[in-house]
Amino acid sequence: MKTAVVICPGRGTYNAAEVGTLARHGDPTLIAQFDQARSTLGQETLTGLDADPYSLARHSRGDNASALIYAATLSDFRSIKGVEIVAVTGNSMGWYSALACAGALSAMDGFDVVNTMGTLMHQTGQGGQVIYPVTGDDWRPDAALRAQVMDHAARAGLALSIDLGGMLVLAGDDAALAAFTAAVPATGRFPMRLQNHAAFHTSLMAPVAAAGRARLARGLFRQPDVAMIDGRGAIWWPGATDTGALYDYTLGHQVTEPYDFAHAIRIAAREFAPDLFIVTGPGTTLGGALAQSLIATAWQGMRSKSDFQTRQQKAPLILSMGMDDQRAIATGGQP
Repeated sequence: MKTAVVICPGRGTYNAAEVGTLARHGDPTLIAQFDQARSTLGQETLTGLDADPYSLARHSRGDNASALIYAATLSDFRSIKGVEIVAVTGNSMGWYSALACAGALSAMDGFDVVNTMGTLMHQTGQGGQVIYPVTGDDWRPDAALRAQVMDHAARAGLALSIDLGGMLVLAGDDAALAAFTAAVPATGRFPMRLQNHAAFHTSLMAPVAAAGRARLARGLFRQPDVAMIDGRGAIWWPGATDTGALYDYTLGHQVTEPYDFAHAIRIAAREFAPDLFIVTGPGTTLGGALAQSLIATAWQGMRSKSDFQTRQQKAPLILSMGMDDQRAIATGGQP
């Protein structure tokens, strides 16, 4: 049996193309439970959001987007068959989903964490994020370009929010975001401001982290069933996890400090050497960042986009469950 590391996506992955995802692939029992919980809180149901025409203002809000993504991710995770899952990780908000997938939170406790933190981000989050590439079209790491981008960020007053390998997500207040956007060369869609995103993974989120700790109990967290790799690259092992420390990280460092997704993938590859990396839905946008992170660590000799494409065509290394043919493989069917 092949081994796999599962990667859970973060915010920005439920867009217009993903409307109807829960109707097509969602676990009906889970969705009904989440809908009931949101109705009790006076929030729109996920079923209703998933059925309605996409609205950036409505679907990408933290209180809605986080819950939609979590529901799609956990449903996808539960549908994976025919592989041995050796570790779980995620990108940014995907860490909350990874906790539930790995069993460190129950499905409903995971929903409570995600819905609470997403709502707090929507209500009190400050600043925003911008994304900018630090590789060329060949996806080869470019240390000089990265240094230049980070220099522009520092001069503008932005902080590193997420390291995606081939792209950097930078965060700060509106003035800093505007200064950075004006300073760096425009390339394609970039620099791209991420809509309805606050300055995640920076000190501006300290009030959100504190509010989360006030609302969410330590007792929600338990020993994981599967190893988890966090946004520092640290591994949380089944049977050896300090659940108090896991709570502190999840509602502390993880909220207010940079999230190093690229390093988490490096650790996943080197420590677990999986046959496959499976990216749960919704969406397909995280696959490129995953591939670029593997290229940055020269995994299995891949050093460029063409190397990855050749390897992927020969025998898929990455399965994105947002793509029907790759989803079929991940769920034990045929492409």
